[in-house]
Amino acid sequence: MNAMVDFRSFPQPKFSQINTRFDAEFGVLWGYMNPKPRPTFNSTLLNEARAFANGISAAKGIEWHEGKEHRLNYVVEASAIPGVYNLGGDLALFRESISRQDHGMLLDYGRKCIDNVYAWATSFGQSLTTIALVQGDALGGGFESALSASVLVAEESARMGFPEILFNLFPGMGAYSLLSRKVGRRMTEEMITSGNMYTGRQLFDMGVVDVLAPDGEGEAAVCHFVRKHARAANGRRAIEMVGREIEPLSYDELLRVVTIWVDAALRLTDRDLRMMERLVRAQNRNADAGDVTAPNITPLQRVS
Repeated sequence: MNAMVDFRSFPQPKFSQINTRFDAEFGVLWGYMNPKPRPTFNSTLLNEARAFANGISAAKGIEWHEGKEHRLNYVVEASAIPGVYNLGGDLALFRESISRQDHGMLLDYGRKCIDNVYAWATSFGQSLTTIALVQGDALGGGFESALSASVLVAEESARMGFPEILFNLFPGMGAYSLLSRKVGRRMTEEMITSGNMYTGRQLFDMGVVDVLAPDGEGEAAVCHFVRKHARAANGRRAIEMVGREIEPLSYDELLRVVTIWVDAALRLTDRDLRMMERLVRAQNRNADAGDVTAPNITPLQRVS
């Protein structure tokens, strides 16, 4: 089914970079990111992501499908682009903002990013379970977005990581907050400062990925998880709520970190910006060539 979401109590948004599908049997709403021209969090995608979240909140988790009322029990964030989940922040926008020392533009972008992260991390204020399905590369903000879901499902060879240290920055839209609650501060800082890429299998063994799927079977793994979860959904969802009570994530925390990120970004040197520009060019070349996988740059590659 490819029908758009029909929220009775909220005006129907017209998405251009998110494809949706609703599975009525278990109340599963799928949202597939489809950003253009590059698979990054551009402004349009961020605005649509917020409208998507607002629709769920405004409708109180109710979905009207084929004339019948259904309760949303699960919301899944996935990608419509083969081989990539999301390559993260809009580096071209970062480069322009930093060159102009435009604090306001960077902060506005950061706020939009944490709006998305916070909505997913808090289940849109509803009694439902959020799921991220990673079937390809998830870098920087893409990885952060996946981490914000209650359940992270990944295929074995999916690649995730934070490349920001390559240009002397850090992922400032929730990475530290979300990862440290899962694996502790030591491992979080190691992952952020290494700039390394990790496979879905490695992240499952580290406790970052919750459900590991064979390559090509990510959607089937989500469906299997939903069926298992639904058999004791009341208890399982209560446990998810307990986790958020024990280690609560506040919007204010995310905003304070974004503010630190903006200040750090504005201190980047010309050398740092040259590395960022190199990554921008790699993203552009890949997009022009139809190859949307992550640029193949390792932490050992530096710009002099």
